[in-house]
Amino acid sequence: MSGSLPTEDPLVRMYRELKRASAKDKAQVKWAMVIDQAKCIGCHACAVACASENRLGPGVVYRPVIEQETGTYPNVGRRFLPRPCMQCENPPCVAVCPVTATYKNAQGVTVMDYTRCIGCRYCIAACPYGARCADFGGFYTSRTAESPGQVQGRYAARAYEKQNAPEYGRNWGERGKGSPIGNARKCHFCLHRLAVGQLPSCVTSCVGRATIFGDRNDPASLVSELIGSPRATTLKPELGTRPAVFYLA
Repeated sequence: MSGSLPTEDPLVRMYRELKRASAKDKAQVKWAMVIDQAKCIGCHACAVACASENRLGPGVVYRPVIEQETGTYPNVGRRFLPRPCMQCENPPCVAVCPVTATYKNAQGVTVMDYTRCIGCRYCIAACPYGARCADFGGFYTSRTAESPGQVQGRYAARAYEKQNAPEYGRNWGERGKGSPIGNARKCHFCLHRLAVGQLPSCVTSCVGRATIFGDRNDPASLVSELIGSPRATTLKPELGTRPAVFYLA
């Protein structure tokens, strides 16, 4: 076997490190993400997996993949920028919330308390990364065709769409009956998956292994190793928000 080939899938290592982090006191863990743009192929698998995992309705996007054209014809190319919530250490969205519905948890993740959110959307306007959105309660299948015996349209699909995800470890009941409809929503590093020993869905679905996740307080973790790379950078560092999402440019 060639010495240049990897001997272990990064997912295997990340799961091993996740198990190690889960055994620690929660206050000693700081979750972080690194996205290697050189490995991202723009397949949008992470965006699809995120929408499915979190049962996101129309207009609610936690993990967009922004596409950029580079170069001048005929020497052109494309590059991709997956853009989840930056989980800032100094988040502008928290400071403007009038009811303290959004805050930093012990692991450094900016979370939402849907029961306190009044839907004022101040946090959406304050986020310099455009990483928050409002849930207006729509359904993708609202205008799809329906023909019993011939087409399974909105009635059959609606049963799937009505299932809310267990965000923040809570059963939110059937979609259409209260929160998270009417609330501001955002990426939360799939906390409900981390709680049961699973990596975020965007990480496990990444076919190029471009998204790396782990405990940045663990110096032996892959995410800590990559954050120390000279290629590591953050978006809009001049704002002083100190993101926990890093990019390898």
